[in-house]
Amino acid sequence: MPETMQVIEITCPGGPEVLKPAIRPLPAPRADEVLIKLSHAGVNRPDALQRAGAYDPPKGASDLPGLEGSGIVVAVGAQVSRWKPGDRVCALFPGGSYAEYATTHHGQVLPVPDAMSLRDAAGLPETFFTVWSNVFMRGALKKDETFLVHGGSSGIGTTAIQLARLFGARVFATAGSAEKCAACEKLGATRAINYRNEDFVKVVTDAGGADVILDMVGGDYIKRNLRALAEDGRLVQIAFLTGPKAEINFAPLMMRRLTITGSTLRPQSDLAKFEIAQQLEKHVWPALESGQIAPVIDSVFELQAASDAHELMESSAHIGKILLDISAE
Repeated sequence: MPETMQVIEITCPGGPEVLKPAIRPLPAPRADEVLIKLSHAGVNRPDALQRAGAYDPPKGASDLPGLEGSGIVVAVGAQVSRWKPGDRVCALFPGGSYAEYATTHHGQVLPVPDAMSLRDAAGLPETFFTVWSNVFMRGALKKDETFLVHGGSSGIGTTAIQLARLFGARVFATAGSAEKCAACEKLGATRAINYRNEDFVKVVTDAGGADVILDMVGGDYIKRNLRALAEDGRLVQIAFLTGPKAEINFAPLMMRRLTITGSTLRPQSDLAKFEIAQQLEKHVWPALESGQIAPVIDSVFELQAASDAHELMESSAHIGKILLDISAE
């Protein structure tokens, strides 16, 4: 293996232009880690928050951006038994996947489905870990329940629609254009709601209310989400694009037995992420293997064009995942 690698650094807090190519030494795996030669990496909104100086990496993690990727295992630590050099894998990373090589805890690694390319597999970890842990583990979505996801055309949204439909839920999704609404319905949403000209609260309550809502908008959506819930409904919050604060009357929550919960993935322990990975491999990976579901890939940029990828992500003009091609010559 080479002694150095190409990476993308955050040169200072700021816009996409602060992402610059650089050369760094290869990282060495700790006893419980694997070293992966990356083929592709996913581009996610937390990467942009980190770039802007608003989301520091966990203690001990790489300062490079990048929370997911796919590639080939090239080395393993002394405590790692499942993975070996040559394995095709995809993985969560605490940071550092905007690079040719990166390390991560062995419990955050999953096999690439046999029929899936390394490119497509790079779009799995961040969204599938997030959706499974929040919609099914925290939100406890069940067959025949009604599910609403905001941002249905995003990487999270396209994953949530497919998984909710896979497990027998009725799905509603919000999106900001006719094209995005059509994409949501093609993936399995019973009804896509254009939030620019429709009131999602009315549409969902007219249909009986939502048992689970997955929201990354926050702000005034928090109160509106609570109105859209059915009795015993669960609101799961994973981000706050328009702000984390809202004034809430708790009396209706008590009367209607509503639950507000949520999580962020990156700060969770290695053990917690390992548990999510185990559940995904058991319950979701067979559907990926059979082709029942698949990550939706919008576009792929070369590693050196990471700033362009961030510009697209922040424009919200994409449908599905944005990737970096790290293996491109």
